[in-house]
Amino acid sequence: MVSFLLRRIGVMLVTALCLTFIVFYLTNLPAKLDTLAKTQAGSRISDAEVASWLERNGYNRPMLLRYGEWLGVAPGWTREQADGSVTGRCQQLTDSTEPEAAPTRCGLFQGYWGNSTRFRAPVSEVVGARLGATGLLMMWVLIVMVPMALIVGVLAGMREGSRTDRGLSTFAIASTATPEYVSGVVFIALLASSTIGLSPLLVSWGWIDGPVLFQGNARSALEKITFWNFALPVMTIALYGMGYIARITRASMTEVMTQQYIRTARLKGVSFTNIVLRHALRNALIAPFTVIMLQIPWLLNGVVIVEVLFSYPGFGWTLFEAAANNDIELLLAASVVAVLVVLVTQLISDIGYVWLNPRIRIS
Repeated sequence: MVSFLLRRIGVMLVTALCLTFIVFYLTNLPAKLDTLAKTQAGSRISDAEVASWLERNGYNRPMLLRYGEWLGVAPGWTREQADGSVTGRCQQLTDSTEPEAAPTRCGLFQGYWGNSTRFRAPVSEVVGARLGATGLLMMWVLIVMVPMALIVGVLAGMREGSRTDRGLSTFAIASTATPEYVSGVVFIALLASSTIGLSPLLVSWGWIDGPVLFQGNARSALEKITFWNFALPVMTIALYGMGYIARITRASMTEVMTQQYIRTARLKGVSFTNIVLRHALRNALIAPFTVIMLQIPWLLNGVVIVEVLFSYPGFGWTLFEAAANNDIELLLAASVVAVLVVLVTQLISDIGYVWLNPRIRIS
């Protein structure tokens, strides 16, 4: 297991390095840098002024050298001003006017992520705060999604071909086939609109005091989470992811229930409940466990639509703002976080698969 972990960690590091370079290259194309210069210095500046701005801010250096600066393995760029002062990538990290007071290298390995041009704040602070907000949303989505998906899948797979199986399988397929932007809009229209849907009817009956039953804007959940301002985004994401997990669980459960040891247990007179709980369930959860772990990266990157739709300033909403405003440093930081989450969850998934499957553990 130790050698397996060391090999996987080595592959993870190489993969992360390659993927971050690809993202760095795409976000630092000449057209992107020109757009960044016009965004920061003015949309009507000339080509000469664009080139001057890029030179002043260190964007005119070779791509590989700038990637090394961003990682922190190459010295940060410096530039001497006309008045004799020195500016550079690492100069802003110190209050001293002496160039020697600034660190030579300042990059990802030193814990410096750069500054966000969109939010005018250090990228580490922006990503940390937004990642915490999305982590809270992901936690509640998993709490709702995983148990419901497993229950639906196990109930459907216990008796293949029954009415329960057909009904639950239809529900799982329908939920997976409905994108988040469709279900989210439907939820808002039915439950969070003061003109249509359920809310006006409940107001006319005097059952609710406010104009709407649920809040379509989840921004207030950052200060205080309530059922009414957080339920719709959680339901929207959970409904979409639940169907896929339920289908995998149903297929795995159906396969396990046809195994020879299950038939032997039935012939011995073991009750159906004990067969499901003590013999079939653990083996049936091997495949869903892997799928559940792979849902975490999807939740982190796939909540962009939901967070924008419900105005919830989490990681997905921040990623959208960074892309819309060409915030290169923030996009790079978001890509690093996304890559690390994918690689770490895959590693945990592999370890859990070995633990759940005795045949692989023994071999």
